[in-house]
Amino acid sequence: MAGALKGIRVADFSWVWAGGYAIELLAFLGAEVIKIESKRRPDSPRQFTASMGDTYPDLDASPVFNHLNLNKLSVTINLSKPRGVELARRIAAISDVVAQNMGPEAMKGMGLDYEDLIKVNPDIIYLSSSASGATGPHGRDVGFAPVFAALGGFSSITGYPNGPPALSMGEIDMLCATTSAFAILVALIHKAHTGEGQYIDLSFAEAVSALIGDILLDYTMNEKVQKRQGNVDNIMAPHNCYPCKGEDKWISIAIANDEEWCRFCDVLGKREWIEDKRFSDSYSRWSNQEELDKLVGQWTRGFTNYEAMEVLQQAGIAAVPSFSAEELYYDPHLAQRDVWVKVNHPVMGEQTTLAPPWKLSATQAKITCASPLMGQHNAYVFEELLGLSKAETKKLEEEEVIY
Repeated sequence: MAGALKGIRVADFSWVWAGGYAIELLAFLGAEVIKIESKRRPDSPRQFTASMGDTYPDLDASPVFNHLNLNKLSVTINLSKPRGVELARRIAAISDVVAQNMGPEAMKGMGLDYEDLIKVNPDIIYLSSSASGATGPHGRDVGFAPVFAALGGFSSITGYPNGPPALSMGEIDMLCATTSAFAILVALIHKAHTGEGQYIDLSFAEAVSALIGDILLDYTMNEKVQKRQGNVDNIMAPHNCYPCKGEDKWISIAIANDEEWCRFCDVLGKREWIEDKRFSDSYSRWSNQEELDKLVGQWTRGFTNYEAMEVLQQAGIAAVPSFSAEELYYDPHLAQRDVWVKVNHPVMGEQTTLAPPWKLSATQAKITCASPLMGQHNAYVFEELLGLSKAETKKLEEEEVIY
């Protein structure tokens, strides 16, 4: 089956996680993505990962880069040279989308911002994504995931009471990337109806703020500033992570109403709690949740996290383990959903990676190839798409324009 974005070409100047994953999502949907990079300044995941502290001396042997750049093509262009910028413009001229998440001034300084590229492609869709957007008092600020989370208000509400804000990293990049991909899809739909391109000025901080709209409105309308409250819910109780058998094993349980509370008490063999004035209604449970959490924890300690999940879910109670990465990898539900797939990489061999996050009936999202080697598709892009001769390509390689 052809992908939903078959026939769409993307000139991908993006990098790191928030940029790389955004355009990978489009590649999963069938877009032809040309990643424009250079040995002069490689995409950082080709070299190291901040989350694990690993380094990769071989630019083509990074599993992290592979996870973020599946289905893409790679060309190497030295954008510090005028001929390199010219090649990049020519790729943009034959593309439907240009995407970048550099500092807001970087593309402008190279002559590759929106105003430059609409001269060669008037109906281009151009994504400019950055920490705080390209305009305003913070328009020149740069940042990475913890900065986006802090500016967007996410960090201040995440963590335990009386403790510091929780450190938010890669998950914030992925959320911002998904927002970028969504914005591009909306622009493509608009273009399909009107023929008009779009300039998308996307602020990662604002993308984070969109996730906490209720909290922002609570402040705007009621002047209430939400504090960090761990796993406590404003209404539900029990609502927490509870300890289970084993080292650092936990299960999340959420009780939404009195009916669920009665079933929960039946499972625990504690029907007397139903009449207990401390727990007999939702407000009483919420008011006494510290004591209630201790009692629930005494029960969960008698089971593994999977055992507790199974018995509670069978009774219609929302319960799921707080998974470690290893538990996610071996989880039978995720395995049945084909969440993990094998991809053969030309340098690293067989790699396990995440499948596309959607299952579509008519236009299947799929992984067609591993991440590209550095400059793997130079010949295809420069010679077949742009029409350079082999001699011209070789000369540009000698001049380190193609580099």
